[in-house]
Amino acid sequence: MNATYLRYEMLRLFRNRQSFVVSLIVPLVVFLTVGIPNRTEKIVGDVTVGRYYLAGMMALGTMAAIFAGGARIALERQNGWNRQLRLTPLPAGAYIRTKLATSYLLAFLVMVLLTIAALAIGVSLPAAQWAEAIGLALVALIPFAAFGIALGHLIRPDALSPVIGIGVSFFAILGGAYFPIGGTHGFMHDFVRLLPSFWLAQAGKNGIGGESWTTEAWIVVAAWSAALGALAAWAYRRDTRRV
Repeated sequence: MNATYLRYEMLRLFRNRQSFVVSLIVPLVVFLTVGIPNRTEKIVGDVTVGRYYLAGMMALGTMAAIFAGGARIALERQNGWNRQLRLTPLPAGAYIRTKLATSYLLAFLVMVLLTIAALAIGVSLPAAQWAEAIGLALVALIPFAAFGIALGHLIRPDALSPVIGIGVSFFAILGGAYFPIGGTHGFMHDFVRLLPSFWLAQAGKNGIGGESWTTEAWIVVAAWSAALGALAAWAYRRDTRRV
């Protein structure tokens, strides 16, 4: 990874107010709005609303942060910046790795901000389980990172915002970010477990009464990562050939 280019991308990330508002502020506002007045109420089993929404908004915010990397790629395609970069000694792999690094940084900041807010309103967090939850969430974000890269190379910037908005909402709702979904059996129960967003949300619920990651979780996340990684690679090669 090129250190100079990474530093440049970090500066761009912190100057992009729109990404910060969507990725940081929106999940924080939803968490505080719902979590504060209902933080001690039980939403499912022994899990309180405060803890549930902490995990749910972590899933929502980190997905938005990861998808934002695809939006930056689309904008660079439109203004010709990525074409200019291909004329420099910067390796293609360094370009993608830097985009992933900045997206993951923003996602990590979402987790930190929500954790601080949770502690501030009295939502207790077992430290060991929460550290494990963050690690699992970072793994569960891999397919979304690949999807963001693919969208950035396939869709125009003016069309990408609604696509990302719909995509994040779709995965967040079916992943159970806002409320429990799927029940204990039946079609919806089986369907949502096939989505990476379900296991992203479950990662945040790890240690607070949610379902722990099993072999099934790793298989689902790995399968989506492989499929969307292949799509991202194809989209990148397709876009490069057009230069």
